[in-house]
This record gives sequence, structure tokens and C-alpha cells, in this order.
Amino acid sequence: MQTDQEQGRKNKVGLRDRLKHFTWAWFTTTMSTGGLALALGETPHKFEGLHTIGVIVFLFNIILFLLFCALMTSRLIIDPPRFKHSFVNPSESFFFPSFILSLAVILGGIQIYGVTIGPEGTWLITAIRIVYWIYASFSLINVISQYWIFICRTPARPLPMNPSWFLPGYSTMLTGTIASMIAGSQPPEHRVPIIISGCAYQGFGWLISFALIVMYLTRLMESGLPTPSLRPGMFIPIGAPSYTIIALIGQARAIPRSYGYFLTHASAADICQTVALFASIFLWILSFWLLCIALLACLERVREMGFALSWWAFIFPNVGFIVGTVEIGKELNSEGILWVGSAMTICLVMIWLMCIFACVRAVTRGRIMWPGRDEDKDM
Repeated sequence: MQTDQEQGRKNKVGLRDRLKHFTWAWFTTTMSTGGLALALGETPHKFEGLHTIGVIVFLFNIILFLLFCALMTSRLIIDPPRFKHSFVNPSESFFFPSFILSLAVILGGIQIYGVTIGPEGTWLITAIRIVYWIYASFSLINVISQYWIFICRTPARPLPMNPSWFLPGYSTMLTGTIASMIAGSQPPEHRVPIIISGCAYQGFGWLISFALIVMYLTRLMESGLPTPSLRPGMFIPIGAPSYTIIALIGQARAIPRSYGYFLTHASAADICQTVALFASIFLWILSFWLLCIALLACLERVREMGFALSWWAFIFPNVGFIVGTVEIGKELNSEGILWVGSAMTICLVMIWLMCIFACVRAVTRGRIMWPGRDEDKDM
């Protein structure tokens, strides 16, 4: 039997032809790498040099994101029809939000490494606020238009259920998560609108995701587990309750007690923080259950799991689970929970290293970015 490398030499596929198959799913790499930078920044137990490592990962992700943007632009120039069709092809189009989510984690990284534990600066706080509102508008337009396209314009029926369906809702839901991260550093007159909008977006994204979780579980019960190489995608649903935990606790913590509604309702902030904490504990166990199902599915066929870009689902959803665990630990003042969060962060770093190695190896061997082997293979 010929290896992928031998087959690649035989077919002689050039760089130009390979760039035609640089799909939106590649941005799951930057989405996850940026998420890793956030997890490193939020780790409760830090050692000397961890901040530097986090900054390096954050900057590396920005470089990677710009590179991917350049490669996607090359795809547009080389093959405009295929690029245009990528927005309506079910297999690829649902990965477009990974581009938007990459912007979200970059914004979150700027907040953590530039404001929260960085040099700060009034101009940066203002810039983050402006970019936040731009992102909020862009993500809402995307989630409306993308689901509309597949409800009304897709000729094929029925569409096979795929975990990537969660990503448009995630792009909106992460607005709430970013709001929880940036609100605390904003002036009170800007903080309240950010918290309110973040709550609305998070609730909207969570309700969409919850409906999809029901569809996802129904599909598993009716059709069984997906093929081994696609099973890492089963981690994607974990992000819905996990990032909701981060948003609820972070927004409640950022409430300005001496401004507006919260000034005239003195107990509102304490009530919101209490409800946020116990609702988060309620959601945490759901995240853990989804994690166990996905993990068992992958372990069952681990030897058959050839690399696909869906492997990056090992990282991004679990970033939310880890940071959500840490946030609960902070609220409960539980050192044990915080150590669990730190241990999970170490595991996340190891998995990221595995994914980056496997991704580079798959590219060099022609397993991805190759005719007939990517999300655009049915175009």
C-alpha cells in the first residue's frame, strides 16, 4: 500500500493547487492557539517566566493569524469561484466563524497581556472598547446571515448534523465572554452597557447552543459515533456551557456598585454574583459530562484517528472548561479547585504541542491542504 507521501510525489500537486484547498477550518488553529494564551494568562498558579511564555504564544498566534489571512487571500486570487462557494458549502462554511472567533481570542489576549497583567494605558482601554462593539456587531450579522443561508438557501436536504454547526453561535456567545474580560477595566459609564450587551449576547449564544446540543445528542443516539478522524469535533459542544460560566462570573464580578441601576439597588450586585456562581456550578457538570463522552469516543478508536483540522477541537472548547473551572475556584476561594485548573492547563499545553506537531506533519505528507482531502472536497 502506498503511503500518503509516496502518493503525493506521484501526483505532483503544486503549491498553487494546494492553496486552493486552504479552507476556513484552518482558523481553528489560531482560535485554539489564542485560547491557549488566554488559559496561560488565567492560570492561578504561576511561575517565573510563565508571563513571558504566554506573551510569546499570544504574539505567535497573531503572526499565524496574519499568515492565514494572507493564504486565504491567495486562495481568493487563485480560485475566486471556489472561495465564493466556501460561504455556502455546508462542510466548509460553518468553519467561517473560526475566523471571527480568532479575532475574539486576540482581543481577549490584548486585554489580558496589555491591560490586566500588562502595562495598561488609557488609549488601549478605549481601543479595546471600540473594537469590542465592532466585534459584537460583526458577530451578530454573521450568526443571522449564516443560519439564514442554510435554512432558506441550501439545496441539499437534510443537512447532516455536524459539531461545526455550533461555531456561528459561538462567535456571538464569545461576545459575552469578552465583555466579562474587559468590563472590569472600563469606566463605569461604559462598563454597564458592556455588561448588559455581554449578558444579552451570552444568553442568545447559549440558547442557540443548547438547542444544538439536543440535536447533537439525538444524532449520536440515532446514528452512532462519527468516523474516528472526526471524533475530536465532539469536544466542540463543551464550549457552550464552559464559556457561559466565564461570562456569568466575570460580568457579575465587574458590576460597578456605585453607578446607575446598581447604585439605586444596593443588593443587586450581590444577588447577581450569587446567582452567577451557582448557575455556573450547575453548568459545569454539563460541561464535564460532555467532556467525558467526547473523551471516551476518542479513546475507543485512538489508533485510527488520522489527523484532521477537527483535532483543534481538543483545545479551544477545553480552554473554556479550564478557565471556567478556575473562575469557580476563585469565587469559592477553593485552593483545591484552583490546583485542578492549573493541572488541566498543563495537560492543555501538552495536547497543543501534540496538535501542532501532527498538523505540520499532515501538511508535509499531503494529508490536508490537498485535493479531495479537505472540507471543500465536495465542491
